[in-house]
Amino acid sequence: MNEDAFTRATRARYNRIAVVYDLMEAFIERTAFAAWRQRLWAGVPAGRVLEVGVGTGKNLPYYPAGAQVTAIDLSERMLERTRRRATDLGVRVDLRLMDAQRLAFPAGAFDAAVATFVFCSVPDPVQGLRELGRVVRPGGDIWLLEHMRVDRPVIGPLMDLLNPLVVRMVGANINRRTVENVRRAGLILVSVEHLQGELVRLIHARPETSFIAVI
Repeated sequence: MNEDAFTRATRARYNRIAVVYDLMEAFIERTAFAAWRQRLWAGVPAGRVLEVGVGTGKNLPYYPAGAQVTAIDLSERMLERTRRRATDLGVRVDLRLMDAQRLAFPAGAFDAAVATFVFCSVPDPVQGLRELGRVVRPGGDIWLLEHMRVDRPVIGPLMDLLNPLVVRMVGANINRRTVENVRRAGLILVSVEHLQGELVRLIHARPETSFIAVI
């Protein structure tokens, strides 16, 4: 199965679950995710902002005032739900159907890029992160809110064991090492904040050309 096949499978999964996606995450969204989203977006300045993996538009209420936001997603049905939510909230956003692994934007097109719980699903996460580094201008910001593998003797191997089943059901990998992937993509880590132990982290990175010291 080549990369294109993985990408098609990912799109199909999210098209399939789009209608129930918000219901699936309703409890954890209310109890944790919403506060973490707000925390992330508080650090994003107004400017040209790219949101990768907009999904059903859960981040729309937190967009910075005055920001020019372009938001992409791989799933047509997810984007349909985002369009309805944007209309209901009166939020202006340029929505586009696009693959995070192949962003159709020139280098340095954005001041910042944001992704929340996305790089658990991108078939080639390192390539997707490289694309963020390409389209964000030197000195710009990349913000990621991600769940990832807990590197502990019992929990980590259990997450590895369960991962194929979880991917088949909901499309998300539960054993990604996203901090390592950020480094592998050539991005510079500015900070990593643990929000729920090792499981959920808020990552602030920059393109390599910004010459920020590695942490």
